[in-house]
Amino acid sequence: MIDKHLNKYQDYLKYELNYSEYTIKNYIIHITQFFNYLKVNKLSFDKLNKDELIDYLKYLDSENYTNRSISLILSSLRSYYDFLIEQKEITHNIFKLISNPKLEKKLPNFLSYEEYRQIYDSIPEDSILNIRNKLIIELLYSTGMRVSELVNLKLDNINFNDKSIRVFGKGKKERIVYYGEYAESILNKYLEVRNSNQEYLILNNQGNKITVRGIEKIIDKLALSSAVKNNVTPHTFRHTFATHLLNYGADIKSVQELLGHSSLKTTEVYTHITSDYLKEVYLKSMPRK
Repeated sequence: MIDKHLNKYQDYLKYELNYSEYTIKNYIIHITQFFNYLKVNKLSFDKLNKDELIDYLKYLDSENYTNRSISLILSSLRSYYDFLIEQKEITHNIFKLISNPKLEKKLPNFLSYEEYRQIYDSIPEDSILNIRNKLIIELLYSTGMRVSELVNLKLDNINFNDKSIRVFGKGKKERIVYYGEYAESILNKYLEVRNSNQEYLILNNQGNKITVRGIEKIIDKLALSSAVKNNVTPHTFRHTFATHLLNYGADIKSVQELLGHSSLKTTEVYTHITSDYLKEVYLKSMPRK
């Protein structure tokens, strides 16, 4: 049964919900592992009860899965069971009887502005690929786009007159983000040397649409060569974008809109970062502590 619907489900995640390759891959892994667990324990996917699901959670805990990982697994399975209802394979979603475990508090990693400039300024503008790499990190930082949104960015999504970009995020939700003079400058340089009719903006060294993994490798190399002492991933620039906006006075609702968060609760994590940052600045700067 799982093989029968899994390909359809992958297409649903990709084309209907517009999920990234990385997210889809994890969803499929979680679902496959769960169905293997059912097979080993001689359980039927459509006749599960709550106690059997609790046993599964205990199994995950015994395998040293973190609460965050268990939450992601439950989200994957909850989504798949909703899909199975649509396919008329089951009549109810047993996973809706189970709450996600409480997550460990983990604040997003972000760069100081000096660290960002250290990476940006370390990239020479002596080749098409280096100009492209400079554009990648500038757009990730100055717009707050997800890396999956950047790889899918098309030229006709950019309004060059008012320096805005139409972004299609999770669930094909559309939003507008903006970029400034630094991004405009490096974008124009890239378009001058790009010499391609490709509809996608960011291309790999073969002239095709770049992948998320391709950008991850580029950023790994840039962070290493710039000697920034911080764990830098594509998402670090999104975290940095949000943190810097709040530090410089942006209201949280506006930051939520720019990030494309459906819930304000998701954005509120950055207020914790901002508070910690301000406290650190205070303790370093205040002579009477």
